[in-house]
Amino acid sequence: MILFIRQSLFLVLLLTLPFSLFSKLPDLTEKKVTQKTNEILNLHAHYKKLTPELMKRILNNFLEELDPTKTYFIESDIQEWQDPSDEKLNAMIANFNAGNFSNFDNIFKTMIAAVERRHSIDKEIDYSKLPQNVKTDEFKDMQWVKTIDGLKDRLVRIRALQADTASRLNEELKDKSLQRIVKRQIKYEDEILNPDTVERQKFILTKVLKAVTSSLDTHTSYFTPEEAKQFMINVQQRLYGIGAQLRDDLNGFTVTKIVEGGPAAVEKALKVKDRIIAVDGEPVVGMDIIDAVELIRGEENTPVILTVIRETGDAEPKKEEKVDITIYRGQVVLKEARFESSYEPFGDDVIANLKLHTFYQDADSSSAIDLAKELEKISQDRKVKGVILDLRYNSGGLLTQAVSVAGLFISKGVVVSIKDNSGFIQHLRDIDGKKIWDGPLIVLVNRVSASASEIVAQTLQDYGIALIVGDDHTYGKGSFQTFTLNAQSEVVNPEGEYKVTRGRYYTVSGKTPQLTGVQSDIVLPGPLSESELGEQYSKYPLESDSIKPNFDDDLSDIPPFQRERIRFLYKFDLQKKLNMYEKYLPQLRANAEYRMKHNKNYQSFLKELQKVKDHVEGEEEEQFGQNDLQLTEALNVMKDLLFMMEEPKPASK
Repeated sequence: MILFIRQSLFLVLLLTLPFSLFSKLPDLTEKKVTQKTNEILNLHAHYKKLTPELMKRILNNFLEELDPTKTYFIESDIQEWQDPSDEKLNAMIANFNAGNFSNFDNIFKTMIAAVERRHSIDKEIDYSKLPQNVKTDEFKDMQWVKTIDGLKDRLVRIRALQADTASRLNEELKDKSLQRIVKRQIKYEDEILNPDTVERQKFILTKVLKAVTSSLDTHTSYFTPEEAKQFMINVQQRLYGIGAQLRDDLNGFTVTKIVEGGPAAVEKALKVKDRIIAVDGEPVVGMDIIDAVELIRGEENTPVILTVIRETGDAEPKKEEKVDITIYRGQVVLKEARFESSYEPFGDDVIANLKLHTFYQDADSSSAIDLAKELEKISQDRKVKGVILDLRYNSGGLLTQAVSVAGLFISKGVVVSIKDNSGFIQHLRDIDGKKIWDGPLIVLVNRVSASASEIVAQTLQDYGIALIVGDDHTYGKGSFQTFTLNAQSEVVNPEGEYKVTRGRYYTVSGKTPQLTGVQSDIVLPGPLSESELGEQYSKYPLESDSIKPNFDDDLSDIPPFQRERIRFLYKFDLQKKLNMYEKYLPQLRANAEYRMKHNKNYQSFLKELQKVKDHVEGEEEEQFGQNDLQLTEALNVMKDLLFMMEEPKPASK
C-alpha cells in the first residue's frame, strides 16, 4: 500500500525517446497552441513564461524538427533564425502570445524550397559511384552545411553508409532495406509539400508545439493523438488488437511473431510468415506500417478481416494462396515485455532472478503484484537463498509502481519524495508492512536503467537492503512528469496530449539521481558501460539537488488534523537503515575484479567495448557473440555473498 497525496494528472517516470510524427495530424489551431503552451508553462518545474533564451531554443528546435538529418537546409537558408537579436526574439514572443506564427510559416516556406532543391540535387548525383569506408562518427553532432556542394557531399556519404550497412544483408533484404529508406523520405517530403493548406498548417503547428516542449527540458514532450496512444502502450505494455508483430516488406506486412495469449494465438487462423495485403478490404501495400497497424487495432470484441498471402506446400518455389481471416480483437498483454523470471541452482537451493522491463499497472495486474507472484511461484518447490532484481534496460514507468516494487523489500517507510513546481515536498510511503523477501538482494543495473528503476535501486541502497551492481552508474533521470492522458482512460484528446516535467524526486536519503545516476556498489561492465548515455548528455537537463533525509519520517507533508491518526497506524515497524553488506563489500569487489581479469571472454568483451563506444540503446550483449556476462558475474557476486553470510561464527569459550 502507498500513502501519498494524489495529483490530478497522471504521474509517470519514464525515459522516452522521441516519437516520429504519425501521419494523422492533431486538431490544432493557433489559439490552441498558445493555450497549450501557457498550460505547460504554468505546470513546469522551472520556466513560467517564454523568454528570449527559450524562444531561441524553440527556433533551433523547430529547424531540427523540420530537418533532423540536416540534409535539406544550408546555413544561408536559416541564418536569420539561428542567432536572432534579443529585439527580434522579444517581437517573436509577443507574436507567439498573440497567436501569430508567421515566423514559423516563413521557416516552413524555406523548407518547401529546400525539399524542391533536394529533388534537383538527387537527380544530379551519381549514386552508383559511392565513397568507401565512410564512418558513423562523422555524422555525430552534425551542423548544417555552408554550401550546396557541401550538401551534395553529405548526401553521397550518407548514401554510402546506408549502402554499406545494407550490403551486410542478403540481396533481397538489402534491396528492401534501401527501398524502405526511400519510402520514408518520400512520405516525409509528401507531408511537407501537402497542397492542403489546412493540413499543412496543422503540420506546422504540431512541429511548433514539439519545439516548444522540447525547449523546456529533455523530458517535456507534446504527443500527437497516435503518439499518445503508443506512449500508453509503452507504459502499460497492453493494447487492443490481434496480438501479432509485423514487418514492412513493401509488398505487404509479414507476420513475424504471434503474441502468446492474444486473439491471433487463441484463434490460430493467422500464421507466422503470412503477408497481410488488405485490412477490412482496404489495400495496405505501400501504406506506412503505423497506418496499417492502426487499421488492425480497434475496440475489444470487434472483428477485423485480414487478407493474407500464404505460402503452401514443400516444393520450391512454394505456391502462394490468398486467404481471408477474421479475428476478433481483444486485449493483448505483452507479458514478455513486462517481466521475466528464472532461477540459478545454488547447492540444493536456488537464486531467483526477476527481470523487470517496465513499471506498469492495469486493471488486472501490476509490476509489483506480478513480481510477488513470480517469487512465490519459484519458492513453492525450492528454497530461495538470494534474489537478483534485474532492472537493466528498464527505462521507468509509473511512479506508484516504483513505490510498490520498492515496498516489496522494506517494511514501512518513505520510498521517494517529490518536490513540485511550487516547491512543495510530499513523501510517497509504503505502509503495508509486508515484505516478499527479507534476505540477500542484488539490484542489477546499467546505463539505461532510468527513472522508476533509479528510485527502486537508490531507495533499496539507501536503506541498506540491496547491493547495486552493474555499470558504474545509471541514466540519471531524477525528474518526474505528469501526463495529461489518464492511465485508465482510452479516450485521447484529438488536439494531442503532453507530458510536462513538474519537479524532481528524491529517495529516502534526500539524494536525487538527477544527472549523477545511482552509483553501483560493485562495478560489472556491460554492453553500454562505455556509451555516452544519460541525462548528463541530454540537451537541456535540470540541475541536481538534494533535500534533508527522511529515514525518521516526521509526516510533515500530511495535514495536521490527519497526522496523529496516521502516526498511530504507521510509525511502528519503520524500516531501519541497515549496513549488513558493508563488511563484505571489499572482498566482494576484489573477487569480482579477479574473476573478470582472468575470464578470457570478459576480457575480450571489454576490449571490444573500448573499440566501439557508440552502442545503440537497447542492444543486447549477445551481439558480441557472448553470453550475458554481466548477469553471470552478478550471480557469482550473489554466490560469494551467500557463502560469506553463511560462514560459521567462532564457538564461544
